[in-house]
Amino acid sequence: MSHPDLSVVIFAFNEESNIAPVLTELRQWLSANEPAAEVVFVDDGSSDSTSAEAANALSGTPHQLLRHETNRGIGAALKTGVQAAKGAWVTFLPADGQIAPDAIGTLRTAAAREQTEVVFSVYDHRDDGLHRKILSAGVRALILMIHGVRMRSDGPYLFRHALFDADQLVPDTFFLNFEFPIRMLGAEVPATVVTIECRPRRSGHSKSTGLKRIYGVAQDLIELRIRRVKESHGRHA
Repeated sequence: MSHPDLSVVIFAFNEESNIAPVLTELRQWLSANEPAAEVVFVDDGSSDSTSAEAANALSGTPHQLLRHETNRGIGAALKTGVQAAKGAWVTFLPADGQIAPDAIGTLRTAAAREQTEVVFSVYDHRDDGLHRKILSAGVRALILMIHGVRMRSDGPYLFRHALFDADQLVPDTFFLNFEFPIRMLGAEVPATVVTIECRPRRSGHSKSTGLKRIYGVAQDLIELRIRRVKESHGRHA
């Protein structure tokens, strides 16, 4: 299978207790619904047995197993996975079990139905607490003010592989999940939005939440605006 139609990127950092059941559930869903798809697993510098658990869980199914020697961030893991992916279409799932593989089907159905290039997702309900809701609303307002786009993107998205330029996408952090949608919407790439379910984590705690991760988003948005302006000037020079 040199050129699958779909690649599913899974990224993980110290998820040894979650990864086997998450990948088993994914394998079962892919076998029934996307049997030609490949799985691209990226271990983002785990210090536990995440890689070994993943290798065992993926044995016998088309996959790639990649590893960062140090923890580089969600954005870096996603870029590594997408660069290695062989599929014409790419999507991704976290390794905590919060997003069921059924979401892939929802994304794929919408892409075929709408004849679109990107499919974003929002959650049907997710109780993150009042402060997270306020922060999320604030970030969306900043995106609209600084970049002029109304972004609706909470969870995984599906996109044509050719749209993802890892060299252009600078962030190694979670901010990549703001930058890619902003760039697609700003470029008026045909896109649609679907609603998916967000489940509780199987175990452990989130490593991408809290003020430590969210702090600096406004500065990142401004820096992205500067980069986009420079890129635009470069194209028209």
